[in-house]
Amino acid sequence: MNRRHFLLAGVCVIGGAAYLTRSLTKEEVANANFEVVFTDAEWRKKLTDFEYQVMRHEKTEPAGSSSLLNEKRSGYFSCKGCELPLYHSSTKYDSRTGWPSFYQSLPNAVATKVDKSYFMIRTEVHCRRCGSHLGHIFNDGPAPTGKRHCINGICLTFRVA
Repeated sequence: MNRRHFLLAGVCVIGGAAYLTRSLTKEEVANANFEVVFTDAEWRKKLTDFEYQVMRHEKTEPAGSSSLLNEKRSGYFSCKGCELPLYHSSTKYDSRTGWPSFYQSLPNAVATKVDKSYFMIRTEVHCRRCGSHLGHIFNDGPAPTGKRHCINGICLTFRVA
């Protein structure tokens, strides 16, 4: 292999890695067709700095840090961004991962997209009404769905039913 082929291969590897780790840009999120839309300044005013990083820039809260992790009362977990009810407490379970987990969302509450960050392909889950990042869905949950909606508790509010 000559130097030119080596450099070309390196550029392809770097370009491929950049593509695989790509997430939506601020402009793509801002221009999405969501029912509830705020400007970046309005999001920053509405949320704490860390809530903003998780919900608008797909960061993750530390495992075990959510006050909702051990919430066991009957009620609804809603999006902190727009107050849309997302999950009923009857679908919450202890996944032993350190994040609130649910095996099913409420009908028409969440949407998903492919997340290619960190050199993995995962399913990101977000609020279908405002687009706020909630977490990821994995295929290792309990019956009846076999799904684990692993959700950042910082993105949720809880209301007793």
